[in-house]
Amino acid sequence: MKHSQKRAHTLIEALPYLQRYAGKTIVIKYGGNAMVEDHLKTSFAKDITLMKQVGINPIVVHGGGPQIGDLLKKLGKEPTFIQGMRVTDQETMDVVEMVLAGLVNKEIVANINKAGGRAVGLSGKDGGLICARKMSVKSMNPALEVPEIIDLGHVGTVHKINPELLQVLDKDQFIPVIAPIGYHKSASQSYNINADLVAGAIAKALGAVKLLLLTDVVGVLDENKTMQAQVSQAQACEWMKDGVIAGGMIPKVNCCLDAVQHGVNKAYIIDGRVPHAILLELFTDQGVGTEFVGEC
Repeated sequence: MKHSQKRAHTLIEALPYLQRYAGKTIVIKYGGNAMVEDHLKTSFAKDITLMKQVGINPIVVHGGGPQIGDLLKKLGKEPTFIQGMRVTDQETMDVVEMVLAGLVNKEIVANINKAGGRAVGLSGKDGGLICARKMSVKSMNPALEVPEIIDLGHVGTVHKINPELLQVLDKDQFIPVIAPIGYHKSASQSYNINADLVAGAIAKALGAVKLLLLTDVVGVLDENKTMQAQVSQAQACEWMKDGVIAGGMIPKVNCCLDAVQHGVNKAYIIDGRVPHAILLELFTDQGVGTEFVGEC
């Protein structure tokens, strides 16, 4: 009886959140261990399916860097990274597109469909979803008077999101699963884009109520290595300046801050290593990550 009462309490706790998010769009960036470990893949697929079942509109944007690296290694091609970004020549871009839009994307779709959802796999080239432009990276060279421009090849940034296809899929009760590959119409080029950037851009374009970035960390840590449940824009900027927030967390934090500054109600970095992390963040009082707010 006590176990049954605990389950009932959990459902009651979730009720106001279910009411709050009904009919709203939530964008989830799917990456890290949640894409690797089988039990986390299963819990993620069930979370997304449940969200759709209760009237929420989830949109999934996924990464796939380790999978790309594995295939490049099998092909005997050594990866090159500059400032944390993969140099992507045409041969590498072919592999990126094959892995992201093919292997990884279709596995996620299959997992959600197996859980009872109706997922549809897309890349940014489908329906003109993600219009991209080539990323320009500058590096200071002491031997030069001006910054050196580094060519990363087929690495892009989001120029424009065309949300019509996503709106049609939502109307027909499908769950979009998006590979972060953009196109450049005039140059007929494909571009590899950071999945966090794509998720943030889609959240802004659709006016999403939430943006969730799944990572392999518990959230944002302060100078004492204590996880912070909420971080303001001013605090995040100070910690990035002081090196408290560093490395791969910087682009994720910037993505969240940019989202809340441009119409997304709330943005979070959450621990994707926790089974059912999405449900815990959305439907419980405690949550499992760091929320970003626009004010102190």
